[in-house]
Amino acid sequence: MAMNSVVTNHGAIVALQSLNRTTDALSIVQKRVSTGVRVADAKDDGGAFAVAQSVRGDVAGLTAANEQLGGTKGVLETTFAALGKVSETMVKVRETLTRLADGTLNDEQRDQYEAQYTQLRTQIQNFISDATYNSRTLLDTDTAAGGGDIVTTRNESGSTFTVTAIDGAGTLVVAAAPTTATAAQTALQSGGDFKTIESAIADAMNQFGSDSNYIDGQVKYNKDKADALEGGLGALIDADLAKESAKLQALQIRQQLGTQALSISNQSPQMLLSLFR
Repeated sequence: MAMNSVVTNHGAIVALQSLNRTTDALSIVQKRVSTGVRVADAKDDGGAFAVAQSVRGDVAGLTAANEQLGGTKGVLETTFAALGKVSETMVKVRETLTRLADGTLNDEQRDQYEAQYTQLRTQIQNFISDATYNSRTLLDTDTAAGGGDIVTTRNESGSTFTVTAIDGAGTLVVAAAPTTATAAQTALQSGGDFKTIESAIADAMNQFGSDSNYIDGQVKYNKDKADALEGGLGALIDADLAKESAKLQALQIRQQLGTQALSISNQSPQMLLSLFR
């Protein structure tokens, strides 16, 4: 049974409670519309927010891993450039060695070819020593000189991938110029110095080529995984803006009606005054 009272206005209390609920709901919807997400912080949904933060951490880890892999890729590309020049120079070395293997050369001719050979050998040494990227090289095993194996992070879990360095100066440089035709002939034969170095250069290019392909594949996988995680994160926390827009309009109307209802309820005690006139 309704009670007519100037002390307690039950209608106003109910109207105010309803208006407060509408205002709270409107605040939530406005937050979703303004941020574009359903779960902006732990107050919205503690469990979903915790999962979202974990996923964001994984994405950040994958991005950081790709940055580290990019640095290693830079060292490998520099190494490839050096080995490419070394390989090209070895073609000229072979040409010069073939001339030095000719026993009919006179002393002056031999001196000229030996000087040419020595210059080519120096070029190879320079290519190897200059193969640095950000003060790191894979053609030197001396860590004090910026060489040694490169251990790089490959994923968000901190797992690593190792690129093994080689002693370029010791394994990729031909011996000093042969002083006789016989020595030049021996260098060109199977098992000779030239053949040994030529094979070592091919092995190095194959090794670093495989490492480079691995890094390319890992970087692509990390990107794809990050995209997948971002998609899952969106499904978890993104707001349906079309739905929220409809809610927003409905709640705004409810708020207006609630305000009017509260105003009407607040006028009820005034009506009781007419009983005393």
